[in-house]
Amino acid sequence: MEQSGRHAWVERRRCVAYMVALVMFWSEAAAQIRYSISEEVKEGSVVGNIAKDLGIDKVTLKEREYRIVGTSTEPLFHLNQDDGILYVSRKVDREEICERSNACIINLKTVLENPLEIHYVAIEVLDVNDHSPVFPEKEKRLEIFESTLPGARFQLQTARDPDGSQFSVQQYKLSHNDHFRLEVKERGEDRKMPFLVLQKQLDREAMREHRLLLTAVDGGKPARSGTIEILIEVLDVNDNWPVFTQDVYSAVLNENAPPGTLAIQVNATDLDEGANGEIVYSFGKEVDVNLQKLFYIDSKTGEIKVTGEIDFEENQNYEIDIQASDKGTVPLSTDKTVIIKIIDLNDNAPEIEVTSFSKSVPEDCRTGTTVALISVNDLDSGPNGKVSCFIREAVPFAISPSLQDNMYAIVTKSLLDREEKSFYGLTVVAKDTGEPSLSSEKTIAVVVSDVNDNRPQFSLSPYTFYITENNDLAAPLFSVRASDPDDGDNAHIVYHICSLTGDVLLKR
Repeated sequence: MEQSGRHAWVERRRCVAYMVALVMFWSEAAAQIRYSISEEVKEGSVVGNIAKDLGIDKVTLKEREYRIVGTSTEPLFHLNQDDGILYVSRKVDREEICERSNACIINLKTVLENPLEIHYVAIEVLDVNDHSPVFPEKEKRLEIFESTLPGARFQLQTARDPDGSQFSVQQYKLSHNDHFRLEVKERGEDRKMPFLVLQKQLDREAMREHRLLLTAVDGGKPARSGTIEILIEVLDVNDNWPVFTQDVYSAVLNENAPPGTLAIQVNATDLDEGANGEIVYSFGKEVDVNLQKLFYIDSKTGEIKVTGEIDFEENQNYEIDIQASDKGTVPLSTDKTVIIKIIDLNDNAPEIEVTSFSKSVPEDCRTGTTVALISVNDLDSGPNGKVSCFIREAVPFAISPSLQDNMYAIVTKSLLDREEKSFYGLTVVAKDTGEPSLSSEKTIAVVVSDVNDNRPQFSLSPYTFYITENNDLAAPLFSVRASDPDDGDNAHIVYHICSLTGDVLLKR
């Protein structure tokens, strides 16, 4: 009876696995219920009784139109308003809904109308072992030299199983043979990488090819499996290709690195002995000539060094094809690409160019009048190329950004007065935000032109003179003097005597 009861419990979990995991009120009118069901459960299976879990009577369910809120045209679940029981509407496929996620949760939002009451239902879909492991190909071909030494490893293709956790691929098995064994390495979560390891040297004259069967097995009970046939062709050449010790070679290099700077060192090994195992490094046959002027590879050590000028502004990264070749009678070579990323340094100061300039500015011009247009450019990138401009002196001029990038206008920011100051030397400074910051300067001369905005002024007002009687008709009686702060013709003064009043009039 105990075993029968346990069997019934397992069956209930596989089919409907109904349980109330948590009832949690988010507010006075909102609650959350959690259920769990197995995928592949039959249509019409009961998930749970929501009304019972919420403590809502059947009459209330129907009167308040208890329903599931959703827009799906083919919902996975439906709710019976008469009794509050939640049913499965169609096939539930965990891999379709959640792919390989560890936890597969379907969240339903349900409502009661008048008054509005919201309840959330979380349904966990439990995984079942409904998929078999599958290899990407039915057959894998390998070519192995008969001189290959025992212990050599060959990576095989991995199988994929859409199921998760314990139902994914758990082990690999290799058919019985005298020359190879199987080694499996863990590669992250739920990933196992099979390798074929040679344990007995091959003899092409005895057997030209070997056929092995690799089987991937998942952790289900009963387990599911998938197979791939491995065809090994034994080559009748007594050497091996060089093998680089790294799958990827990449390095970072500062621009302006001096000649002789080590960028990266590559390394390859060859299982052969003597000359057949000696490695020679070189650039690939198709490497551009200009690239070979920038870098040099040592044929013995595999060191790649700088020989030319490295400029980030010309190229931000380089992909260099290299080769490792042995010294056999018929050399064998292995290709590899080395990626060198160049790091930008703040080695370019901003450049200032005056694109338009007014030789003089009238002193009565309005505030905001454009005096000059300048453009600023910095060949660096990122913060090293971000530039700000300002005028160093305290002058009635300002720099205003233009609508066009890197363009600025120098404008008046207050009224000018030529009589106070007729010339300004503006030092425009452009500064980037690099570390350390670089800047440049350009001086712009602004001349303030005169307008006739001042009246002539007598040196005294009024003038008082005493004249003696019987004076000579030709002798001067007195003199007056006036001045005008304006310039040029605007400051030229003409004197007149008013015939009626005797007043001296000034006229420009």
